[in-house]
Amino acid sequence: MAENRQARAAAPMRRGPMGRGPMGGRGGGKAKDMKGALLSLLSYLKGQVGIIVVALVLAAVAAVFTIIGPDQLSRLTDYIYDGLSTEIDMDGILSVVVLLVGIYLASAVCNFVQHFIMQTVTQRTAKRLRGDIDTKINRLPLKYFSGNAAGDVLSRMTNDVDMIGQAMSNSLSNLVTAVAQLVGCLIMMYYTDWVLATTTVLSTLIGLVLMVVIMSRSQKYFTARQESLGTLNGYIEEMYAGHDVIRILNAEDEVRDTFDTMNQAVKTANFRSQFLSGLMQPLMTFVGNLGYVAVCVVGAWQIINGNITFFVMSSFVIYTRLFESPLRQISQAMTQVQSCAAASERVFEFLAEEEMEDESDKVKRIDAVHGEVEFRHVKFAYPNAPEKEIIHDFSAKVKPGQNVAIVGPTGAGKTTMVNLLMRFFEPTGGTILIDGVPTTDIPRSNVHSQFGMVLQDTWLFEGTVRENLLYNTQGVTDEQMIEACKACGIHNFIQALPHGYDTVLTDNTSISAGQKQLMTIARAMIQNSPMLILDEATSSVDTKTEMLTQQAMDKLTDKRTSFVIAHRLSTIKNADLILVMRDGDIVEQGSHEELLKQNGFYAELYNSQFEEAC
Repeated sequence: MAENRQARAAAPMRRGPMGRGPMGGRGGGKAKDMKGALLSLLSYLKGQVGIIVVALVLAAVAAVFTIIGPDQLSRLTDYIYDGLSTEIDMDGILSVVVLLVGIYLASAVCNFVQHFIMQTVTQRTAKRLRGDIDTKINRLPLKYFSGNAAGDVLSRMTNDVDMIGQAMSNSLSNLVTAVAQLVGCLIMMYYTDWVLATTTVLSTLIGLVLMVVIMSRSQKYFTARQESLGTLNGYIEEMYAGHDVIRILNAEDEVRDTFDTMNQAVKTANFRSQFLSGLMQPLMTFVGNLGYVAVCVVGAWQIINGNITFFVMSSFVIYTRLFESPLRQISQAMTQVQSCAAASERVFEFLAEEEMEDESDKVKRIDAVHGEVEFRHVKFAYPNAPEKEIIHDFSAKVKPGQNVAIVGPTGAGKTTMVNLLMRFFEPTGGTILIDGVPTTDIPRSNVHSQFGMVLQDTWLFEGTVRENLLYNTQGVTDEQMIEACKACGIHNFIQALPHGYDTVLTDNTSISAGQKQLMTIARAMIQNSPMLILDEATSSVDTKTEMLTQQAMDKLTDKRTSFVIAHRLSTIKNADLILVMRDGDIVEQGSHEELLKQNGFYAELYNSQFEEAC
């Protein structure tokens, strides 16, 4: 994931800190499909079908045992009633009691085992989904991250995956249990008395029809709930990262207003989805009670006419209550299924996003790199704006070991050229070659391994100083690490930390932006890649630290092909080659002295900075 972190740091800004840009929020815009989302989830579970079937069979068996109980209770009542006039058959009663205990115990064991199995399957599935999302992130092109909020991606990995897990663990087994109990109750009710059974079924059909209507209306609100929650998470993550800027600009009220609007959207979607789905349970309870009353009325009429006995009626009343219970369970399960479908849509939509080109067939590699780089008539336009070409016709040749500076005004295409060189984006025209080999013929991972990179936006993670400096670099001794830190002038600072190089860096660690920048430069020195990219690497340091940093970078770039993007032209005077960019083209190139003698665009930029310094 480190490559994508670097890529995201180098990507163009999507939106300002005060609002959502036109590309903010979720990507895709695909049609919502509850059935398709659930089918995708079922397809995802096909490797665990066997164990799931076992769990569902156990759930059905537990339901069947529950249904058998009332029939045995009827036998128990008969034994007691018959014994009132003669002698109570205690052996018969005992046999029924033992059988009932065995039935209910077996039901409890089946329920326990199936719940254990479903929890295991659920956690495995959630783990696999998170792992697949993590893998997917590394396969997505940079254009996805430049068009979607990071918080929305995180919400899919956390909130949506958790929602799927909760729904699977609670609804699937409950749904099967309820259906099995419902079918079993119907069989036993028709076996007992078809008139009373038909009365119950007719009263229940009203509730089932209303349930289907509610589900069809409420599904869109479950989808809206997950989407609005993802958008809100993205905004919170973005605003938290820029809270200092927000305070400086006194924009708290505007940010709060935007947050309140998004929060209200989450509340509205939550309320509508929960309100409509919440109607199902009381509705089914009402239908169940209605059926209960209908059974009592019809049953009383049946008893008066001598069609059934009182004991049959008492047994049927228990079946009616048992029949009502799965209806409530089904209504609860369907609410969870709707939540699961909405979350599955977002997760599988993300997993179905277009990936970078598969490069498993590319066998070319560049290992002993000399450092010759050539840009041959390179053109580029961002995928989301193909009509707006950023790089028009860029051509340049860099010799091994040269220190190349890329300068120009904001928006000239400097960082874009670096992104193309690193293959974060692909040129829309032309070719980039390393040691005479087109980068498109080489796997991205092999291209990335040839470059050390220091970005304008520093990236340090929560871990020790040592772990940050040696990130993804093997075989580095403490002496080499300390030497790099001394060269960057941060060894004494690190030694002054509570635990030196073993100090854990957190949000509460007192470390300046300039010190963070120096640590990233030291990390690049330790990485010791054959080529180097420095994108505004001294932008966060003061003048005195800049001189020290410049000396460190001189050592870092010695005998390495290096590309330096700088706005401070005073820092690139010693560059072997300066490429001056303007509106996506190279307008001048040469050394510092040569370009000043030309008295062209570079001289204009340099003199303007000199005048500002004065």
